[in-house]
Amino acid sequence: MTFGFLALVALAGLLGPLLAARLSWHVPVVVGELAAGGILGVTGFGLLDSSDRTFTFLADIGFALTMLVAGSHVPVRDPEVRAAIGKGAGRAVVVGALAALAGFGVSTVFDTGHAALYAVLIASSSAALILPIVDSLALDGTSVLQMTAQVAIADTVCIVALPLVIDPGNAVRAAVGALVVTVAAAAIFFVLRALHRSGDWRRLHKFSEKRKFALELRINLVILFSLAALAASTHVSVMLAGFAFGLILAAIGEPRRLAKQLFAITDGFFAPLFFVWLGASINLRDLVIHPSSIALGVALGGATLIVHSALRATGLPLSLGVLSAAQLGVPVAAVTVGSQLGVLGNGEPAAILLGALITVGAATLAGSAAARAGLTASS
Repeated sequence: MTFGFLALVALAGLLGPLLAARLSWHVPVVVGELAAGGILGVTGFGLLDSSDRTFTFLADIGFALTMLVAGSHVPVRDPEVRAAIGKGAGRAVVVGALAALAGFGVSTVFDTGHAALYAVLIASSSAALILPIVDSLALDGTSVLQMTAQVAIADTVCIVALPLVIDPGNAVRAAVGALVVTVAAAAIFFVLRALHRSGDWRRLHKFSEKRKFALELRINLVILFSLAALAASTHVSVMLAGFAFGLILAAIGEPRRLAKQLFAITDGFFAPLFFVWLGASINLRDLVIHPSSIALGVALGGATLIVHSALRATGLPLSLGVLSAAQLGVPVAAVTVGSQLGVLGNGEPAAILLGALITVGAATLAGSAAARAGLTASS
């Protein structure tokens, strides 16, 4: 790992904003970053070695921070979303049941033995991807709030379930590790909430702002890395540590200054590095060598869209059902963790990401359709 290597990674990361610059395309920034990694990694010119230990460790930091930001986007404090949680939870359960059947079907057809993993992938929704689409298109109304609650629940449950299903042979160990991380996160939540209610955190904020010490960022990074260390020591992915701490920040109320600092450190460096590393580590040539991987990716993406579209029968507009199918965080986590554990078959990582990108494209079109249909505050 050299400064020249880091400069190349940072340069590769710029492809994300370049592709996302045209608003009418609605291309997520991570798509360009993954593509850049693929071009410079094992699929393309081989300039980026994803097996480099320093590169991998920096990517793990980016993974934890990315999941933290994803967790912080879950609208746990929004009273309107909480009011819609009953309907949203019911729909999330319906999606989960249908996803279990679809996951079993896909696994049987392609003989991968990953029915539980596919069920979690198909059931998942990405709050970090869907909520910005909702905001940018000014979508609102009862149906949108119910969908938001459904997405928040699905995102949280699937992130927790992923470590348990990705390696069934070690599911008990993963469950114990997840429980330990969850208990630690709960303890941190109560401590931070007490500090906020007592006014001590506000005084720390003013002191830090006055002296320009960035103490909030420093303290939150200490907490994040401590949770990540606990996760690693209990054989759980840092994914759960990052997402759990993100939920804590969402529940307490993330200060605007801290949000900007986290945005700078995450979206400015570590998140692009992580997605470039991920793109560099996936051999997309497997899609050519193993054509069935393309069919698997299409099947996963198609099954996800069909399952979420079925919510039309519960009264959710079809466009919002398709929008709720958008997934990125859970598939990316599955590919990252699965590749690290060596439990995914040849071409399977690329197939999972292909399926996710299909849902992103469909959700982009569905969001525009929802806006044209007038799903606003007056609906």
